[in-house]
Amino acid sequence: MIDPLYVASGFGVGLLVGMTGVGGGSLMTPLLILLFGIHPATAVGTDLLYAAATKAGGSVVHGWARSIHWPAVMRLASGSIPASMVTLLVLWQLDLNGASARSLINLVLCFALILTATSLIFRKAIMDRYRRRMEGLDISTTARATVLVGVALGVLVSISSVGAGAVGVTALLLLYPRLPMATIVGSDIAHAVPLTLVAGIGHWALGSVDWALMGVLLIGSLPGIVIGSYCAVRVPETVLRVVLASVLVLVAGKLVFNELHLSPESIAAFARSTTQ
Repeated sequence: MIDPLYVASGFGVGLLVGMTGVGGGSLMTPLLILLFGIHPATAVGTDLLYAAATKAGGSVVHGWARSIHWPAVMRLASGSIPASMVTLLVLWQLDLNGASARSLINLVLCFALILTATSLIFRKAIMDRYRRRMEGLDISTTARATVLVGVALGVLVSISSVGAGAVGVTALLLLYPRLPMATIVGSDIAHAVPLTLVAGIGHWALGSVDWALMGVLLIGSLPGIVIGSYCAVRVPETVLRVVLASVLVLVAGKLVFNELHLSPESIAAFARSTTQ
Protein backbone atom coordinates (compact mmCIF):
# COMPACT_ATOMS: atom_id res chain seq x y z
CA MET A 1 0.00 0.00 0.00
CA ILE A 2 1.30 3.44 -0.94
CA ASP A 3 1.73 5.74 2.06
CA PRO A 4 0.39 9.21 1.10
CA LEU A 5 2.76 10.85 3.59
CA TYR A 6 5.78 9.50 1.71
CA VAL A 7 4.27 10.67 -1.59
CA ALA A 8 3.65 14.12 -0.11
CA SER A 9 7.22 14.26 1.20
CA GLY A 10 8.57 13.32 -2.22
CA PHE A 11 6.40 15.99 -3.80
CA GLY A 12 7.60 18.65 -1.34
CA VAL A 13 11.26 17.80 -1.88
CA GLY A 14 10.76 17.70 -5.65
CA LEU A 15 9.05 21.09 -5.51
CA LEU A 16 11.99 22.65 -3.65
CA VAL A 17 14.54 20.97 -5.93
CA GLY A 18 12.74 22.34 -8.97
CA MET A 19 12.59 25.84 -7.47
CA THR A 20 16.15 26.02 -6.12
CA GLY A 21 18.20 23.54 -8.12
CA VAL A 22 19.69 22.16 -4.89
CA GLY A 23 20.18 18.40 -4.81
CA GLY A 24 17.43 16.42 -3.15
CA GLY A 25 19.88 14.68 -0.82
CA SER A 26 20.20 17.74 1.40
CA LEU A 27 16.42 17.67 1.84
CA MET A 28 15.29 14.06 1.48
CA THR A 29 17.88 12.29 3.65
CA PRO A 30 17.30 14.43 6.79
CA LEU A 31 13.54 14.18 6.21
CA LEU A 32 13.65 10.39 6.15
CA ILE A 33 15.80 10.29 9.30
CA LEU A 34 14.02 12.92 11.40
CA LEU A 35 10.38 12.63 10.30
CA PHE A 36 10.03 8.94 9.47
CA GLY A 37 12.69 7.47 11.74
CA ILE A 38 14.46 5.66 8.90
CA HIS A 39 17.92 4.35 9.81
CA PRO A 40 20.55 6.85 8.53
CA ALA A 41 22.29 4.23 6.38
CA THR A 42 19.01 3.20 4.72
CA ALA A 43 18.02 6.84 4.22
CA VAL A 44 21.35 7.59 2.53
CA GLY A 45 21.37 4.46 0.36
CA THR A 46 17.78 4.92 -0.79
CA ASP A 47 18.30 8.60 -1.51
CA LEU A 48 21.44 7.92 -3.57
CA LEU A 49 19.59 5.67 -6.03
CA TYR A 50 16.62 8.07 -5.93
CA ALA A 51 19.02 10.87 -6.91
CA ALA A 52 20.61 8.80 -9.68
CA ALA A 53 17.17 8.19 -11.19
CA THR A 54 16.06 11.83 -11.03
CA LYS A 55 19.38 13.31 -12.20
CA ALA A 56 19.67 10.92 -15.15
CA GLY A 57 16.79 12.70 -16.87
CA GLY A 58 18.35 16.10 -16.25
CA SER A 59 21.67 14.86 -17.59
CA VAL A 60 20.04 13.71 -20.82
CA VAL A 61 18.40 17.10 -21.29
CA HIS A 62 21.66 18.98 -20.70
CA GLY A 63 23.52 16.58 -23.00
CA TRP A 64 20.97 17.15 -25.74
CA ALA A 65 21.40 20.92 -25.26
CA ARG A 66 25.20 20.49 -25.29
CA SER A 67 25.46 22.26 -21.93
CA ILE A 68 27.91 19.80 -20.35
CA HIS A 69 31.65 20.40 -20.07
CA TRP A 70 32.81 16.78 -20.34
CA PRO A 71 36.49 17.37 -19.39
CA ALA A 72 35.35 18.75 -16.02
CA VAL A 73 32.94 15.82 -15.57
CA MET A 74 35.67 13.28 -16.30
CA ARG A 75 38.10 14.98 -13.91
CA LEU A 76 35.51 15.06 -11.13
CA ALA A 77 34.59 11.41 -11.73
CA SER A 78 38.24 10.30 -11.75
CA GLY A 79 38.45 11.54 -8.16
CA SER A 80 34.94 10.86 -6.87
CA ILE A 81 34.37 7.28 -8.07
CA PRO A 82 37.53 5.78 -6.47
CA ALA A 83 36.92 7.87 -3.33
CA SER A 84 33.35 6.57 -3.18
CA MET A 85 34.53 2.96 -3.44
CA VAL A 86 37.09 3.40 -0.66
CA THR A 87 34.49 5.14 1.52
CA LEU A 88 32.03 2.30 1.01
CA LEU A 89 34.70 -0.20 2.06
CA VAL A 90 35.21 1.79 5.26
CA LEU A 91 31.46 1.82 5.92
CA TRP A 92 31.35 -1.95 5.33
CA GLN A 93 34.10 -2.44 7.92
CA LEU A 94 32.14 -0.30 10.40
CA ASP A 95 28.91 -2.33 9.96
CA LEU A 96 26.18 0.01 8.70
CA ASN A 97 23.70 -1.21 11.29
CA GLY A 98 26.06 -0.42 14.15
CA ALA A 99 26.15 2.66 16.37
CA SER A 100 29.50 3.85 15.00
CA ALA A 101 28.22 3.95 11.40
CA ARG A 102 25.04 5.73 12.51
CA SER A 103 27.06 8.39 14.33
CA LEU A 104 29.46 8.83 11.42
CA ILE A 105 26.62 9.29 8.91
CA ASN A 106 24.75 11.77 11.12
CA LEU A 107 27.85 13.88 11.82
CA VAL A 108 29.01 13.94 8.18
CA LEU A 109 25.44 14.75 7.14
CA CYS A 110 25.42 17.73 9.52
CA PHE A 111 28.72 18.97 8.09
CA ALA A 112 27.46 18.54 4.50
CA LEU A 113 24.21 20.40 5.26
CA ILE A 114 26.07 23.35 6.78
CA LEU A 115 28.50 23.37 3.83
CA THR A 116 25.55 23.38 1.43
CA ALA A 117 23.85 26.23 3.33
CA THR A 118 27.10 28.23 3.25
CA SER A 119 27.38 27.66 -0.50
CA LEU A 120 23.83 28.91 -0.98
CA ILE A 121 24.17 32.08 1.11
CA PHE A 122 27.75 33.12 0.39
CA ARG A 123 28.21 31.90 -3.20
CA LYS A 124 28.30 35.42 -4.64
CA ALA A 125 30.73 36.67 -1.98
CA ILE A 126 32.98 33.65 -2.55
CA MET A 127 32.93 34.22 -6.30
CA ASP A 128 33.72 37.93 -5.95
CA ARG A 129 36.65 37.19 -3.66
CA TYR A 130 38.29 34.32 -5.53
CA ARG A 131 37.20 34.56 -9.18
CA ARG A 132 40.17 36.62 -10.41
CA ARG A 133 42.63 34.42 -8.54
CA MET A 134 41.12 31.26 -10.01
CA GLU A 135 41.10 32.71 -13.53
CA GLY A 136 44.90 32.88 -13.36
CA LEU A 137 45.32 29.12 -12.82
CA ASP A 138 46.83 27.12 -15.66
CA ILE A 139 45.05 24.13 -17.19
CA SER A 140 47.06 21.46 -15.34
CA THR A 141 46.48 23.11 -11.95
CA THR A 142 42.76 23.41 -12.66
CA ALA A 143 42.65 19.74 -13.66
CA ARG A 144 44.37 18.60 -10.46
CA ALA A 145 42.14 20.81 -8.32
CA THR A 146 39.05 19.39 -10.05
CA VAL A 147 40.16 15.82 -9.26
CA LEU A 148 40.66 16.78 -5.60
CA VAL A 149 37.19 18.34 -5.49
CA GLY A 150 35.90 15.07 -6.93
CA VAL A 151 37.58 13.13 -4.12
CA ALA A 152 35.94 15.34 -1.49
CA LEU A 153 32.52 15.03 -3.15
CA GLY A 154 32.93 11.25 -3.42
CA VAL A 155 33.48 10.93 0.32
CA LEU A 156 30.69 13.36 1.26
CA VAL A 157 28.09 11.92 -1.08
CA SER A 158 28.85 8.28 -0.23
CA ILE A 159 28.42 8.90 3.49
CA SER A 160 25.64 11.50 3.53
CA SER A 161 24.19 11.63 -0.03
CA VAL A 162 24.71 15.42 0.19
CA GLY A 163 27.25 17.55 -1.66
CA ALA A 164 26.69 16.96 -5.36
CA GLY A 165 24.32 19.94 -5.66
CA ALA A 166 25.14 23.39 -4.31
CA VAL A 167 28.67 22.47 -3.17
CA GLY A 168 29.56 20.95 -6.54
CA VAL A 169 28.19 23.93 -8.46
CA THR A 170 30.12 26.41 -6.29
CA ALA A 171 33.37 24.47 -6.81
CA LEU A 172 32.86 24.35 -10.57
CA LEU A 173 32.08 28.07 -10.68
CA LEU A 174 35.40 28.76 -8.99
CA LEU A 175 37.44 26.37 -11.12
CA TYR A 176 35.79 27.18 -14.46
CA PRO A 177 34.72 30.84 -14.19
CA ARG A 178 34.49 31.28 -17.96
CA LEU A 179 31.84 28.62 -18.44
CA PRO A 180 28.16 29.68 -18.69
CA MET A 181 25.99 28.93 -15.68
CA ALA A 182 23.90 26.43 -17.67
CA THR A 183 27.05 24.46 -18.50
CA ILE A 184 28.16 24.53 -14.86
CA VAL A 185 24.80 23.13 -13.73
CA GLY A 186 24.74 20.58 -16.54
CA SER A 187 28.25 19.39 -15.73
CA ASP A 188 27.41 19.06 -12.04
CA ILE A 189 24.30 17.01 -12.83
CA ALA A 190 26.17 14.82 -15.33
CA HIS A 191 28.85 14.07 -12.73
CA ALA A 192 26.26 13.36 -10.03
CA VAL A 193 24.69 10.53 -12.05
CA PRO A 194 27.62 8.06 -12.02
CA LEU A 195 28.65 9.12 -8.51
CA THR A 196 25.21 8.58 -6.94
CA LEU A 197 24.75 5.39 -8.98
CA VAL A 198 28.05 3.86 -7.83
CA ALA A 199 27.51 4.95 -4.22
CA GLY A 200 23.88 3.77 -4.34
CA ILE A 201 24.83 0.34 -5.71
CA GLY A 202 27.45 0.09 -2.98
CA HIS A 203 24.83 0.80 -0.32
CA TRP A 204 22.52 -1.72 -1.99
CA ALA A 205 25.26 -4.34 -1.75
CA LEU A 206 25.58 -3.46 1.94
CA GLY A 207 21.84 -3.94 2.39
CA SER A 208 20.92 -0.31 3.04
CA VAL A 209 18.43 0.44 0.23
CA ASP A 210 14.63 0.34 0.54
CA TRP A 211 13.38 -0.11 -3.03
CA ALA A 212 9.69 0.21 -2.15
CA LEU A 213 10.34 3.49 -0.35
CA MET A 214 12.33 4.83 -3.31
CA GLY A 215 9.47 4.06 -5.70
CA VAL A 216 6.90 5.83 -3.53
CA LEU A 217 9.16 8.89 -3.19
CA LEU A 218 9.58 9.06 -6.98
CA ILE A 219 5.80 9.05 -7.44
CA GLY A 220 5.62 12.33 -5.54
CA SER A 221 8.91 13.95 -6.51
CA LEU A 222 8.71 13.77 -10.31
CA PRO A 223 5.59 15.97 -10.61
CA GLY A 224 6.96 18.15 -7.80
CA ILE A 225 10.13 18.87 -9.79
CA VAL A 226 8.08 19.86 -12.85
CA ILE A 227 5.82 22.22 -10.87
CA GLY A 228 8.77 23.64 -8.93
CA SER A 229 10.68 24.38 -12.12
CA TYR A 230 7.64 26.22 -13.45
CA CYS A 231 7.32 28.29 -10.25
CA ALA A 232 11.04 29.05 -9.95
CA VAL A 233 10.89 32.12 -12.21
CA ARG A 234 8.03 33.54 -10.15
CA VAL A 235 9.78 33.53 -6.78
CA PRO A 236 12.85 35.73 -6.02
CA GLU A 237 16.00 33.55 -6.10
CA THR A 238 17.54 35.32 -3.09
CA VAL A 239 14.50 34.56 -0.94
CA LEU A 240 14.58 30.91 -1.98
CA ARG A 241 18.27 30.54 -1.18
CA VAL A 242 18.03 32.19 2.25
CA VAL A 243 14.93 30.19 3.26
CA LEU A 244 16.43 26.90 2.11
CA ALA A 245 19.79 27.61 3.75
CA SER A 246 18.02 28.44 7.03
CA VAL A 247 16.09 25.16 6.86
CA LEU A 248 19.30 23.20 6.25
CA VAL A 249 21.04 24.81 9.24
CA LEU A 250 18.05 24.05 11.50
CA VAL A 251 17.97 20.44 10.30
CA ALA A 252 21.70 20.09 10.92
CA GLY A 253 21.21 21.41 14.44
CA LYS A 254 18.39 18.95 15.08
CA LEU A 255 20.58 16.06 13.90
CA VAL A 256 23.36 17.17 16.26
CA PHE A 257 20.91 17.34 19.18
CA ASN A 258 19.67 13.85 18.38
CA GLU A 259 23.17 12.43 18.03
CA LEU A 260 24.39 13.91 21.30
CA HIS A 261 21.11 13.04 23.04
CA LEU A 262 20.72 16.66 24.02
CA SER A 263 17.60 18.77 24.12
CA PRO A 264 17.31 22.56 24.14
CA GLU A 265 16.06 22.30 27.74
CA SER A 266 19.13 20.36 28.87
CA ILE A 267 21.44 22.84 27.19
CA ALA A 268 19.61 25.73 28.90
CA ALA A 269 19.91 23.95 32.24
CA PHE A 270 23.62 23.43 31.67
CA ALA A 271 24.05 27.11 30.78
CA ARG A 272 22.24 28.17 33.97
CA SER A 273 24.43 25.87 36.09
CA THR A 274 27.63 27.35 34.66
CA THR A 275 26.51 30.92 35.41
CA GLN A 276 25.65 30.24 39.02
